[in-house]
Amino acid sequence: MLTHDSKPAADPSRRAYQFVLLIGVLSFFADFTYEGARSILGPYLASLQATATIVGVVTGFGELAGYGLRLVSGRLADTTQQFWPITISGYVLQMAAVPALALTHSWQAAAVLIILERVGKAIRNPPRDVMLSYAAQQVGRYGWVFGIHESLDQLGALFGPLVVALILAQHGSYRESFAVLALPALINLCFVGLARWRYPRPQDLVVQSPSEASNGLPRVFWIYLLGAGLIAAGFADYPLIAYHFSRAHTVPNEWIAAFYAVAMAVSGSGSLLFGRLFDRYGFRVLIGLTLLSALFAPLVFLGNFWVALVGAAIWGLGMGVHESIIPAAVAPMVSSERRASAFGLFTAGYGVFWFAGSAAIGMLYDRSVWATIVFCVVAQLAAIPLFIWVSRRIHK
Repeated sequence: MLTHDSKPAADPSRRAYQFVLLIGVLSFFADFTYEGARSILGPYLASLQATATIVGVVTGFGELAGYGLRLVSGRLADTTQQFWPITISGYVLQMAAVPALALTHSWQAAAVLIILERVGKAIRNPPRDVMLSYAAQQVGRYGWVFGIHESLDQLGALFGPLVVALILAQHGSYRESFAVLALPALINLCFVGLARWRYPRPQDLVVQSPSEASNGLPRVFWIYLLGAGLIAAGFADYPLIAYHFSRAHTVPNEWIAAFYAVAMAVSGSGSLLFGRLFDRYGFRVLIGLTLLSALFAPLVFLGNFWVALVGAAIWGLGMGVHESIIPAAVAPMVSSERRASAFGLFTAGYGVFWFAGSAAIGMLYDRSVWATIVFCVVAQLAAIPLFIWVSRRIHK
C-alpha cells in the first residue's frame, strides 16, 4: 500500500498535469475578467471622445508596458526564485484595475487603468510561465502543456465577452459591464491562493540537472525574437478592430463583444491542437499558422458582417499562436536557471514591436484603411524567412 508521502513521487507526471490544470482554471477566471473588458475597450474609449490614434496609442502603450516590464519581473524571478509572491502581486493589480473602469468618466482615466491592467499582467506572466515550464519539462511536452493552459485561458476569454455582450444587449451600459467583472476577478484571486497553497515550490515538479554555464542567450533566440516581433507589429489589437466595426457600421455594437468571444473560442480550441502539432512537427506548424493568420487584416477591415466574422475567427487563431506556441518555443532554447529572464527579455522585445506596430496601425487607420491592411500583412509575412532559419537549427 502506498503511503501519503509516496503518491506524488510515484506519479510525478500526474502531479505536473494537475498543476497545469489548476493554473489553467485560475487563468480561466483571469481572462474572463480582463478579456471581457478588452472586448469593449474600443467602443468605450470612442464613447469618451477618443480618436483611432488615441485608441491605438493607449492600447499599444499598454502592451508595451505589459511586455516590456516582463524583463524586470523575469529577472527578479530568476534572481530571487520567489515565483509565487511576484505572480500574486501581478494578479492582484490586474484584477483590481478591470472593475475600476466602471468608475471612469474620461478617456484619460480609462487609459491609466488600461495600462495598469497590462502592468499587472507583466508582473505575473514570466514567473507563471516558468512554473508552467517546469511542469512541461517533467512531462516532456512544451507545446502540449502551454496549449492546455492556453485553451483554458481562452475559454475564459470566450465567456467574459459573452457576458459583456449580454449585459450590453439588455442595458447598453459599459460601466455596468466592467462592474460585473469584479466577480470573476475575485474568484481568480481565490484560485491563485489555492495554487500557492497546493504547490508552494513548482520547481520541485522536476528534478533539475546542472546546466552548462553560458555568457548569453543563444543566437537562435535572438533571431526567433525578431521574427516574433514582426508578427506582433503586424497584429492589430482588438480594441482597434472593434473601433473599426463601430465606426464603419459593419458590426452592430451589441455584436462586437460576441465577435471577440468567437475569436477567443477559436484561439482556445486551436491552442490544444496546435500545441500538440508543434511538439511533433516543430516550426513548420508556426510557419503555416503565420501564413493563415495574416489574412485577418483584409477580412476584418474590408468585409461585411459575415466576412468580418471570419476575419475575427482568424484573428483569434493568431492570438492563440501568440499565447501558446510562441512562448512554448522559448523554453527549450535556454537553461532552466535563465528561463524567467529569457521569458522576460523575449516578451519585452515582443512588446516593443507590438507598441510600435499598434501605434503605426492606429495612425495609418486614421489616414487609409488600405495602408493599414498592407502594413499588417507585410509585417507578419516578413517573419516567415526568420522562422525558416530558426527551424533549420532546432531539432524537434
